[in-house]
Amino acid sequence: MEMKILSKSGDEILLLAVTNDFANKGDYFVIEDFNIGKKLLVQFYEEEYFSSSSLVDEIIKDEIVSQFSNENIFDPLEINNLSQIIRDVRIFKTKIRASIDSENHLSTEVDWVPSRVNSKIIKIGMKELNSMLNKNMHYPISLGKCGSDNQSFEIYAEDLDGKLNIITGKKETGKSHLSKILMKSLIQYGAYVIVFDLNNEYSGLSYNLDGRPSSISEKLLLLNPGIELKFNLTYFGKPSISNMLRNALELPSASLREFFRVWDALENKKVLSIPELGKAFSTWTINELVRDALLSRFHIINSSRLFVSNDAREKGFKFEDVIKTKPKGAAMIVNMSRISPVVRRMIVELVMNKLIELLEKSLIPPVFIFAEEAQLYIRDTYWEDLITRMRHFGIYSTFITNQPDAINDTIYRQVDNIFLFNFTNDADLEKISKVSLLDGATIKSLVKTLSHRNCLAIGKAVSNLPMVIKVNPVDVLTLGETKKFFK
Repeated sequence: MEMKILSKSGDEILLLAVTNDFANKGDYFVIEDFNIGKKLLVQFYEEEYFSSSSLVDEIIKDEIVSQFSNENIFDPLEINNLSQIIRDVRIFKTKIRASIDSENHLSTEVDWVPSRVNSKIIKIGMKELNSMLNKNMHYPISLGKCGSDNQSFEIYAEDLDGKLNIITGKKETGKSHLSKILMKSLIQYGAYVIVFDLNNEYSGLSYNLDGRPSSISEKLLLLNPGIELKFNLTYFGKPSISNMLRNALELPSASLREFFRVWDALENKKVLSIPELGKAFSTWTINELVRDALLSRFHIINSSRLFVSNDAREKGFKFEDVIKTKPKGAAMIVNMSRISPVVRRMIVELVMNKLIELLEKSLIPPVFIFAEEAQLYIRDTYWEDLITRMRHFGIYSTFITNQPDAINDTIYRQVDNIFLFNFTNDADLEKISKVSLLDGATIKSLVKTLSHRNCLAIGKAVSNLPMVIKVNPVDVLTLGETKKFFK
């Protein structure tokens, strides 16, 4: 028996399904109206029993009779079997996602209602959907399986190029696992990636599960602050350092003006270095409050070990050098697991400022940023401004967080792709529903029931057709798992 249309309200169509009809949440159906030769693409997002007051009364009566009667009722017409089938009839709630034109391409124009009588409803898989999308792209990223028929699902690296992405969900649902798949694919295709790694979990990508070096091991650069990651003051220059003092270390503007004077004087004498800055802050004739402010920031900078002590003799880390030595793509993994929150903010500020400067001068190609636990160092005003301009510079960010409400609405409204793992908290889901292109009913129904390493993909990467994906395992050490006392 085929499914039938029960009702339509807005963009929602209810389908009547009997017991042998089966689908997973997130599956797609095509409704074809033979009378007018048109087709609709709808997505199944919720399942309920068909219920009416008379049917409920009937169930209650039958249960009471069966409890108190031992007689075998003669039923030659098998009415009892029919009654049981009716009780099991379900309603598939679906949302209209697109119409399908005569050439089998998708269109957003839906200005008609399918016939209840003359419509045929069939479930379609990823192969048929992909043929309708007709994507002409060249760098596929295999994410996992999709649909009740477990067909393989892929997006394209071009879908992440120039885009802003968010990967979010509860802890231990598989967010970092997905980000590693995306990162690995990007550098295999020759892209340059910078990872702010808060839990030192990306270093394992250098090795396969059997302990041998992975296929991307030579493209990975592990940067520990104070060891591999040490900068030259002159490499950054006054603008980047002053931005770090203002945004990361919250230096007041009066003290910042004195800092400019000190910097200019040392630069003119060609003695600019960390020790010389410290001496100048201590000995210059300046207001005592300003001196205290400058010295307190100097001690933080000095103890961070992010800068070489002698700019003339020590070269320090340079992003453009990495790109010259690794012309076929690389990942620079900044290990921020053992540093204080203040130093974290300093690193992010310095890195972002320097990347923008290099990109504006066309000294490096565009860069992909993966920001793990982004909620811990995204500062509202700074990131709002930066996100607005990032894609014009050539910085394409992916935020990975378990706190969607920590990211400002201004950032959300510019997001191109969201990968949603399991959430049960309505406040979190409400936040995402308000700013994503997908309706709240679909998000709440699908995301609450997602199992481990299953995600709902929304946005341009999936051609604005929401997809429930079972994410692939990876063949490298992923680390990052929660350490437990009881093994």
